[in-house]
Amino acid sequence: MKKIFVVIALTSTVLFACNNKAKEEATLKQQEVEKQATIKVVKDSMRLDSFKKAELTKQKQIEDSKQAAAVATARKEGARSANVRSSGNGSGTANSAYGGTQPTAKKKGWSEAAKGAVIGGAAGAVGGALIDKKKGRGAIIGGVVGAGGGYLIGRGADKKSGRAN
Repeated sequence: MKKIFVVIALTSTVLFACNNKAKEEATLKQQEVEKQATIKVVKDSMRLDSFKKAELTKQKQIEDSKQAAAVATARKEGARSANVRSSGNGSGTANSAYGGTQPTAKKKGWSEAAKGAVIGGAAGAVGGALIDKKKGRGAIIGGVVGAGGGYLIGRGADKKSGRAN
């Protein structure tokens, strides 16, 4: 009787284990389908974003060309009026027709490459002075190596942010 009970228990365990694998496989397949659908949605979203960016860039180029054309016509008219002024009284110059200087772009501050070079150089100099027996030589070598490493790391950050090409 015990043997029959043990055989039935083992058989039922095996059958339930196989059944659970089928359910797990079905669940994994469903998750994979959902994952693929999510990836497709993200890719479609990225395509739409890139199309929108391209459209905005195109519109900006059109606006820039219109602005450049307006500036060119204003310069031509300014040059004509300057020629008229200079021929009338002989004291007018082309610079007076433009009415001042162009506005300059605001500086953005230190680039990440410059910050990295300074920080790396300082850290390398301190580290080199501590490691080498000859403090001056160690500081110089460490500073140069640290500055180079910091510059490379900062340059990578600048490229990611779009500041450097």
